[in-house]
Amino acid sequence: MTSSVTTLLPATERALLTSVATAQSTGRSPSLVAGVARDGQLAWTGGCPETDGFRPAQTQYRMGSITKTFTAVLVLRLRDEGLLDLDDPVERHLPGTGLGPVTIAQLLGHGGGLRAESPGPWWERTPGTLRPGLADVLGEGPIHPAGRRFHYSNPGYTVLGSLVEAVRGVPWEEALRTGILQPLGLTRTGLRPEAPAAEGWAVHPWADVLLPEPCADLGLMTPAGGLWSTVTDLCRFAVFLAEGDDRVLGASSVREMRTPSTPAENGEWDSAYGLGLQVVRADGRTLAGHSGSLPGFLAGLWFSVEDRIAAVALANATSGPAVPAVAADLVRIVAEAEPPLPAPWKPLAGVDPELLALTGPWYWGTYTYALRLLPGRALELQPLKGSGRGARFTPEQDGTWTGQNGYHAGETLRVVRREDGSVRHLDVGSFVFTREPYEPGAGVPGGVDAEGWRGFPDPSQG
Repeated sequence: MTSSVTTLLPATERALLTSVATAQSTGRSPSLVAGVARDGQLAWTGGCPETDGFRPAQTQYRMGSITKTFTAVLVLRLRDEGLLDLDDPVERHLPGTGLGPVTIAQLLGHGGGLRAESPGPWWERTPGTLRPGLADVLGEGPIHPAGRRFHYSNPGYTVLGSLVEAVRGVPWEEALRTGILQPLGLTRTGLRPEAPAAEGWAVHPWADVLLPEPCADLGLMTPAGGLWSTVTDLCRFAVFLAEGDDRVLGASSVREMRTPSTPAENGEWDSAYGLGLQVVRADGRTLAGHSGSLPGFLAGLWFSVEDRIAAVALANATSGPAVPAVAADLVRIVAEAEPPLPAPWKPLAGVDPELLALTGPWYWGTYTYALRLLPGRALELQPLKGSGRGARFTPEQDGTWTGQNGYHAGETLRVVRREDGSVRHLDVGSFVFTREPYEPGAGVPGGVDAEGWRGFPDPSQG
């Protein structure tokens, strides 16, 4: 029923299998398979029920909307190659959509105001020949102002698939194969099932009987939800989304994908959407990934960058098991049972005395901060108490540093020196940090009272 590729503790594997088996049984799914990757490697696969010839790691299931993440990767590749800008109106590259000023980024984050579904018959259960053109997919166009709210849109990702074809000059399927599947070695992912593949079923809500679901060629809608894959391939894809791969997208681009891009709905502050990736808070950790469903299939893919763990779960039922929740639970199980070891501390290979001299306490007004020197001449400025405006800074060629996170992300840190070369203060986006609180002569905005610090007057002295 299970197979380990890298070692997990037996108790951890038992807990993973229990989660999968419980979901399959209580959710009444004909089958449910799952996989876990840790530290970039497949660590566990399992499935239920155990039958002759059942191959959980290699059996294909339809992934539904996880397909959107593949489409988003293809669009980000075009951006990274300089073939488009995410702030470009879609019409610039795909004329005739009628979307006006709606941008590529807005479609990626479901912020373009488009309808949730295409007009006409239920697109997930009918052939794509019923929707031969984008006009048949988009209907009457946007229903919300662009950029103002999150509104999940399958037609939006259909447009993005057509955008990939228009800019790349090849069918979406070919762009997918050469841009993602081949570089990452996803040999069991594609538009059509290849044995062994699960059959999609509907389970009667009041009886333990099954009805086969139709498996239609979705045509233009395929980039929104039509791919088949396995837990093995999707775990490898999740590792790529967490770490990046320069053959497809670099680390900064996949980090951009999991950065929230559209305002969340009221009451959904623990859930957001980036560029083709959902971002949620679960069990005290941040997970990125995507859920998916099509008639006959349910899917979930989540990864935790901090824990270096990813999990995938797939089922062949229209409804029943909470498959995305199963994938999130598998991440939690491994993270709690076998937390990652911290990276070993190592001394810096070399040190610049001038940078070393900058380390230590600094004051923004009366707030106490500490500046630390990191590898690669990077700096970290953090408050010594509380949760103030700390950040990491990476060096630039002009002798400044650029903030990478927090309040100072994108802001510039400068070392301001006196005429004799000594350090006067640090400037971070106009905030002046001095060696002493409100240090005289250190360039504190507004100046420093000439009488300096003083005690409160003693009222007994009249």
